[in-house]
Amino acid sequence: MLTANRLVLSGTVCKTPIRKTSPSGIPHCQFVLEHRSQQQEAGFNRQAWCRMPIVVSGPQSQALTHSITVGSNLKVTGFISSHQGRNGLNKLVLHAEQIELIDSGD
Repeated sequence: MLTANRLVLSGTVCKTPIRKTSPSGIPHCQFVLEHRSQQQEAGFNRQAWCRMPIVVSGPQSQALTHSITVGSNLKVTGFISSHQGRNGLNKLVLHAEQIELIDSGD
């Protein structure tokens, strides 16, 4: 059975990170990453854009996320999973396993 589930996405944090601790004591950080790029498809340039909710969980999340703010440029690697919101709608969420801060060059 094929079980590949890896996603690498770079972008800019566009919503203030929310840090919480679950009832079982696990720290979580949630934020939204906005990606914009130009991609090649069928020999043509195409504008690609998305906003992806990111979740970072566990004790390591404290160190990985303490400096993340709105406007931070990041490269996030992890797996995707579906989360059901309070409204009953499902959305894809990227569960981060690795986060790299990208120097903006300013």
